[in-house]
Amino acid sequence: MSHPFDWSAGYASQRSPVFARNIVSTSHPLAAQAGLQMLRQGGNAVDAAIATAAMMTIVEPCSNGLGSDAFCILWDGQRLQGLNASGCAPAAWSREYFLHKYGPDTHKLPQRGWDSVTVPGAVGAWVALSERFGKLPFADLLQPAIEMAEQGYAVPVIVQHKWTLAAAVQDLVSQPGFAQAFLPHGRPPAVAERFALPEAARTLRLIANSRGEAFYRGEVAAALEAHAKAHGGAMTAADLAAWQPEWVEPLSLDYRDGYALQEIPPNGQGIAAQMALGMLRNFDMQDMPVDSLFSQHLQIEAMKLAFADVYRHVAEPRSMRISAAQMLDPDYLAARAQLIDPGHAQDFGPGLQPKGGTIYLTAADASGMMVSFIQSNYMGFGSGIVVPGYGVSLQNRGHGFNLNPASDNVVAPGKRPFHTIIPAFLTQDGQPRMSFGVMGGDMQPQGHLQTLVRMLDYRQHPQAACDAPRWRFFGGKLNLEQGFSAKTAQGLADMGHRVETFTDSYQDFGAGQFIWRLGDPAVEGYSAASDPRRDGQAAGF
Repeated sequence: MSHPFDWSAGYASQRSPVFARNIVSTSHPLAAQAGLQMLRQGGNAVDAAIATAAMMTIVEPCSNGLGSDAFCILWDGQRLQGLNASGCAPAAWSREYFLHKYGPDTHKLPQRGWDSVTVPGAVGAWVALSERFGKLPFADLLQPAIEMAEQGYAVPVIVQHKWTLAAAVQDLVSQPGFAQAFLPHGRPPAVAERFALPEAARTLRLIANSRGEAFYRGEVAAALEAHAKAHGGAMTAADLAAWQPEWVEPLSLDYRDGYALQEIPPNGQGIAAQMALGMLRNFDMQDMPVDSLFSQHLQIEAMKLAFADVYRHVAEPRSMRISAAQMLDPDYLAARAQLIDPGHAQDFGPGLQPKGGTIYLTAADASGMMVSFIQSNYMGFGSGIVVPGYGVSLQNRGHGFNLNPASDNVVAPGKRPFHTIIPAFLTQDGQPRMSFGVMGGDMQPQGHLQTLVRMLDYRQHPQAACDAPRWRFFGGKLNLEQGFSAKTAQGLADMGHRVETFTDSYQDFGAGQFIWRLGDPAVEGYSAASDPRRDGQAAGF
């Protein structure tokens, strides 16, 4: 059916904060509503987060799927809990496996296909969260996603845009099962066109009825193994059965006024935001205007310094020769901050040396439970592999490994790769203050840093901090989002920053969701923000 609208037409707008005692914020309205449905049925924020996450695999498949990985930080009412549900390499993977298969000059693992797929962790995250903290029956949480996968939905504007961009990548589109699942009628769906994924509904039912066992030790695991074997992959049912999510203690970095940034420890890159924030403790940020040249310059240089160490040292913790504690040491961060020249941009190397497609959601309820949850395929549709009959689209996190034998992040059997997806949490004097995240590859820690500085140093409310223009440091270049003042952009260029301006803000500058606790959750409730760079919303009651 055709429509009489130009879906791309519109004007710049400012979103208003959403206030409620029970709230869900994510990048698709239908997913937010699925979470609210669980809260209205007597569930808690964990139940809402799982229902939202399951729905997101259906309504934003260009960012995540049933074969995604996931991470979570949550306030359970008494303390913070962290969950690392990133998958590990198949037992057959080794440096020699890839050099033999792809040639001795190979430096990276493939971007697409079965040899980019590690064990998927998102389903395991849902089950682990439900078992430890959920109130409602696990099967009930997946019902909205099952119904949506069967009945279909009208594809929204930004999801459709990303879908179309992915369909232009030939090595993705050519992967087995991709076109059949995601290019109905031989093309991406149009804006407002109905899309359904009934095979995923079938798999969701299997997951729901077995509390995830079918995915890791049953029918779905057998189908994944058979498909991998038929297409040259190494994944086995034994790899799936051996994997378990890991409960971890979040890393904490004190900033100012009792505020502390909480991140999942490596193998993720959340420590980059903490390192940059720790460096900025050494400057009087509040004395500089919020969008001033010098405020932006200091944030950019701190982020560059953090990335120099993170890209060198972060891997699975047991493989790291430099520890997270060393990287967050206050004296070390103060010394790194001293390297920042207030008048000039610089290129930095690591300071420590060893001796010898993502979706984010957050949910909170009137009892005080707050959940920060992220799951991702990595590069858009991920590996491109979609297992026929099951609708399981698989991530390509294996591409995060490398083949350098001297690297802490070299591929090895059963090892987790470097991960970009990072949920975050803010505490104040040890109590919960905000669950939040900013999706988008290496933009994630940069988004954490920029939005927190705006809130904590400049008193901007979460929605304003979310709406504000962002910068992104990538590949030695500084990208500035539309909306940056021309004067500041020119000033950064004059300082030596290699400035480039991109117009596609959705692709390049991330998208965030924020829930800020106002006081007693049962009385004052929360204030929530949802990024205008996505189709989503914050919704509550």
